Amino acid sequence: MSFRLSQRDKDIIGFINQFRAVDRDSLIELFFKQLKSPVNACNSVMVRLYRLGLIERTQQYSPTVYLPVDAKIKKNSQKILHFLSILDIYKQMCMYSAPKQVIVEDKPTGRKGGIEPDLFCIFKGSPFWVEIQRNQYSEQKMQEKINLYEEFFFSDEWKALHWQPEGRSAIFPSVILITPVRYAVSSGHIRIIQIASIHELMKKYKSADKQQRERKPRSSASSGGIKINLT
Repeated sequence: MSFRLSQRDKDIIGFINQFRAVDRDSLIELFFKQLKSPVNACNSVMVRLYRLGLIERTQQYSPTVYLPVDAKIKKNSQKILHFLSILDIYKQMCMYSAPKQVIVEDKPTGRKGGIEPDLFCIFKGSPFWVEIQRNQYSEQKMQEKINLYEEFFFSDEWKALHWQPEGRSAIFPSVILITPVRYAVSSGHIRIIQIASIHELMKKYKSADKQQRERKPRSSASSGGIKINLT
């Protein structure tokens, strides 16, 4: 059966397996937008892959959402909306620069009770763990989440993660909270960024970089903290 697959077919299947739930319009945007009839092309490909038994789909949502064949979530599960929100953040990043080393629902500690960010990636040269807060939580619960990141920071286990740069000092990722609500959380050891969208992140750091260059046009980028290079 595999001989019938094009490289794009394989890329689409791999992408669905990676993100767990992918809506049709996102597939058009990521794989078909350069074609003359992207909607028709996408529909044709996805129907073929579905009939070959290489992907699953649910029509509980509009547009259709595609799932891995071994998906362990029900086709009407609210978990699908969770994965679509992760996909949306990824697509926002792609508007500026394609993220690298992408891990959906990362579990860097390898054990229960540790940090479980919704997304890890290296974006614009910097590593990030992303927490997407679709519901509002108490500030105590949010601080407990940050405390888990601090525990991992002090464990030093993160220094051996596979994506760490070779031949250079290990970097602890900044933690992005994607939330419309600002929480009074803090850490003296890790960088926490609270934003409503990646667009806000880019606007914020481009503005900060411009101000820094205007104040210190010849200064180096050296500082005691983590460098976030989003320019």
